[in-house]
Amino acid sequence: MKAIVLTTKNELPTLIDRPKPSPGAGEVLVEIKAAALNHRDVWISKGQYPGIEEGITIGSDGAGLLGDRRVLINPNVGWGDNPAFPSKSYTILGMPTNGTFAEYLAVSEDRLIDMPDHLDFHQGAALPLGGLTAYRALVTKGQVQAGDRVLISGVGGGVALFAFQFALAAGADVYVTSGSEEKIQKAIEMGAKGGANYRDPEFAKNLKGMAGGFDVVIDSAGGDGLAQLAKLCKPGARIAMYGGTRGKINGLSPQILFWKQISFLGTSMGTDQEFKDMVAFVAKHQIVPVVDSVFDFSEAQQAFERMDNGLQFGKIVLKV
Repeated sequence: MKAIVLTTKNELPTLIDRPKPSPGAGEVLVEIKAAALNHRDVWISKGQYPGIEEGITIGSDGAGLLGDRRVLINPNVGWGDNPAFPSKSYTILGMPTNGTFAEYLAVSEDRLIDMPDHLDFHQGAALPLGGLTAYRALVTKGQVQAGDRVLISGVGGGVALFAFQFALAAGADVYVTSGSEEKIQKAIEMGAKGGANYRDPEFAKNLKGMAGGFDVVIDSAGGDGLAQLAKLCKPGARIAMYGGTRGKINGLSPQILFWKQISFLGTSMGTDQEFKDMVAFVAKHQIVPVVDSVFDFSEAQQAFERMDNGLQFGKIVLKV
């Protein structure tokens, strides 16, 4: 079978032929129809991820067939019994275990869930990792409610777009930030109340003029900009962070946090129950993941380059 494998550390993965896997005890063989990229895959290719092993088929997101059954693959491996945080043995599909960038995947049957009927394979493949991370950040940690004012930073990335779509479905008034005016406009066309370009020194002031303040902030960047967003939070607001691409948060005033009773919440991925709840939420609200582009398996390196350059609005999908 064809598979996209990390053959050499610090180099882009390679499309190779490797043996079709044989399911072990408790496993089934899924025919992968589509798989989707995450930043995690790019970081692995650059050696910027713990526990990297050569010879592993990468990829965490996938949708396919188990016989005639259309399934999504839960990328969690061993979260554990405590919903507050994962166990020490927790890993994510696609490193250090073989992942979804292959024609077939042997996986524990309890990792499978029926794909919502309204989604095709490309849309389904886009959902698992990003959807789970966004759901835990927004619903479990952010405790979003109808009528809340929600700010999603860095709209255009997969998790941020899911958080945006989920917040709209929950009945919130949603605002966004991006470094791209085009991406802000796309979000407004999808239902955002407004947006601000974080490259503008006045971006926080602009957001305050639009929204006044926020009940929930979902952020993946950190950096000095988050200190400004904290000032826009309403009393009792929740800030959920699932990434830190812009580094340390300089200039954050603790007085703002304790006088306003703001909750600062770290989050990443989610439990198996949250995965089930997320898929049910998507089915109930008929949410369609935003697919930025679809590449053939043979074009995987171009797909990696597109993600690495930050050009996408939505998920980048590989057609298996």
